Amino acid sequence: MTATVVVTDYEFSDLEPERAVIEGAGFRLVPAQASTEEEIVAACADADAVINQYAQMTARVLKQLPRVRVVSRYGIGLNTIDVAAATAEGIIVSNVPDGSLEDVSDHAAALILALARGLGAYTSSLRGGGWDYTVAAPLFRLRGRTLGLLGFGQIPQYLARKLAGFGLRVLASDPFADPALAAQAGVTLVEPGVLFREADFLSVHVPLTPQTTGMVGSDAFAAMKPTACLVNTARGPVVDQEALVRALTTGQIAGAGLDVFESEPLPAEHPLRGLPNVLLSPHCAWYSQDSEVEIRTKAARNVVEVLEGTPLTYHVNRDVVPR
Repeated sequence: MTATVVVTDYEFSDLEPERAVIEGAGFRLVPAQASTEEEIVAACADADAVINQYAQMTARVLKQLPRVRVVSRYGIGLNTIDVAAATAEGIIVSNVPDGSLEDVSDHAAALILALARGLGAYTSSLRGGGWDYTVAAPLFRLRGRTLGLLGFGQIPQYLARKLAGFGLRVLASDPFADPALAAQAGVTLVEPGVLFREADFLSVHVPLTPQTTGMVGSDAFAAMKPTACLVNTARGPVVDQEALVRALTTGQIAGAGLDVFESEPLPAEHPLRGLPNVLLSPHCAWYSQDSEVEIRTKAARNVVEVLEGTPLTYHVNRDVVPR
């Protein structure tokens, strides 16, 4: 019997890249737009493999999918999949950790540069009929300032290389970082407290876990310079959003560039939308035409590799005993 691959949910206009890979391998592709646990279970009841975007693959869901052999996640983040529960059920978990490294690091760099040069304030002023260089004051020369990287995985490593030419001193905080790799990149590893105190631009690059949820909160903002800016292209809940709004409105920090939020889409009346010292984008740092095709194609290849029994390129839970 032909194996069935279900896409739990997707925001793309079609599934042609996935279809080319899945059906090209002789398997059946079934699209769904499931959001609740009940909808996911119903959509995936006959699935041998699952491709997942935002639908929550909880322990309760995974227990009710007896045929599923692999769940492949679009992109790098795994916060939609209970990996421990999948491992206990004998389900392989895969992702695409390298599909948008260039794009996310480019986006973080763009936010940092735009904040450093006051582009948000200047654009708003000119659109309102103004012509005043002081609307973004004070601005400071980038050379000699400090870039703080919260996390030192692949994306912040790309970002550090890209901003090296601007003469920034680079600090990073990551308990899992390789000191030799950091030293080779010209990056100094420090504790989080030092990072918060010394960064002129704090760029967040940690995964969302119980340990990282809310780790950039009131204490971090109190430690930061009043001229510092926060950039988050990782996951929204890593930053305490209520504390961030207070920090931005009381002058604890100077500005922020945000691509991710605690709740997405960002509510229409949320105060972040109206703050003049904030740059916003709709969780799109990963996106380019190139990265979208790469991520979707690789997510589909993950399930084909499992179904065909070939070595899996991107295997998250390597300790799993597969079904």
